[in-house]
Amino acid sequence: MSTANNTWRPATQLVHGGTTRSSHGETSEAIFLTQGFVYETSEAAEARFKGETDGFIYARYGSPTNDMFEKRMCLLEGAEDARATASGMAAVSAAILCQLKAGDHIVAARALFGSCRWVVETLAPSYGIECTLVDGRFIENWEKAIRPNTKVFFLESPTNPTLEVVDIAAVAKLADAAGAKLVVDNVFATPLLQKPLELGAHVVVYSATKHIDGQGRCLGGVILSSKDWIDEHLHDYFRHTGPALSPFNAWTLLKGIETLPLRVRQQSENAAKVADFLAEQNQIARVIYPGRKDHPQADIIAKQMKGGSTLVCFEMKGGKDAAFALQNALEIVKISNNLGDAKSLITHPATTTHKNLAEDARAELGISDGTVRLSAGIEDSDDLIEDFARALKAVSA
Repeated sequence: MSTANNTWRPATQLVHGGTTRSSHGETSEAIFLTQGFVYETSEAAEARFKGETDGFIYARYGSPTNDMFEKRMCLLEGAEDARATASGMAAVSAAILCQLKAGDHIVAARALFGSCRWVVETLAPSYGIECTLVDGRFIENWEKAIRPNTKVFFLESPTNPTLEVVDIAAVAKLADAAGAKLVVDNVFATPLLQKPLELGAHVVVYSATKHIDGQGRCLGGVILSSKDWIDEHLHDYFRHTGPALSPFNAWTLLKGIETLPLRVRQQSENAAKVADFLAEQNQIARVIYPGRKDHPQADIIAKQMKGGSTLVCFEMKGGKDAAFALQNALEIVKISNNLGDAKSLITHPATTTHKNLAEDARAELGISDGTVRLSAGIEDSDDLIEDFARALKAVSA
């Protein structure tokens, strides 16, 4: 029996959507830890491989547990189809490369997670795929970068780590006019706070390792789009290159996604309160949070996001030494390059997630030696603020 109802609201979909129960009638989704599947007859196997009958063939192609996760994500995102991948970067790489060939051209926002930027700036050109990086905040930059061979637009919004925002709807219109596809990495916003497909994007990718798991347990990713796009571009690429998600990880993500609305709500509230506190501190040069009125792109945020995100970016006066001293003095907030966790996590991008970028490239993105990225958890906000107050006092001592 399969459960999938498009009329349910998100919180209900994330508990019940896409559930398939076996004849045992289990309450929790089953984990199908199998590599392959058996057939009653040779004729049945032949029909399955021809696509004449429905069913699973091999775990690299899909499994009942993965299928439940994909269906649930489709309900949440408003997508027709999805493929679950082994990591967020597997999702990004597959979504971009599956639709390109030598001689094609990518236009990408320059503000990207380090590995995402490596894929478009280093890996793709090694296969003869051209790339242009633009300051994605300004729509005229996207328009000027379009060439006759432009096939893919790629962006994150909000961006990692400085929380810049790109006008997704405006970029999507340019992509449509150019005959290109817009791929959006929506991991910072989550599907609860921003819906890129509704804004005109063609493909959405997530690192499910982040908010979707939300408890630091496993890696995972997912690509969502129309059924036609997945059938035409991703289906064969996915089958033959093998970025498949483990069924055990799919089950873990299914458990995590049940509480996604509760966690994101609390994390966003905590992020907003901490951002407001930090903005008043003398040791802080600037605070960037999409929920604050002083965000440079507050007008776009109001148009395309339902909340301010769970991430806060701020810059310490005193550079790297001050940033390190702050992080080392925190007790509740832990130093980690992950994000979206139930635990509050903090990282120094210049020496971790973006360390491979040249110094001038980091400066271009607004990443200084004093830049710090906070991923707010679900702890009590007063405890988090007190933790930062103690740590800032220690920095000043």
